[in-house]
Amino acid sequence: MAVKIRLARHGAKKNPFYRIIIADSECPRDGRYLEAVGTYDPVANPAKVALKGERIKYWIDQGAKPTDTVKNLLKKEGF
Repeated sequence: MAVKIRLARHGAKKNPFYRIIIADSECPRDGRYLEAVGTYDPVANPAKVALKGERIKYWIDQGAKPTDTVKNLLKKEGF
């Protein structure tokens, strides 16, 4: 089982809101996930990002790979 740290889209049409989740790589984008570790709101100016740093560190230590977008968000937040 390959575990990924990725975004799950929520919110209304043309008003996206994302949860940063830990999920099996074979699960659908908005499907089942193991844990929610943060949120990302790109509509706000500036974009709002909230992270659970300890849990993200734990999952990365366990072998979870962040997607490119999540990797960029983590880098901007100084993780």
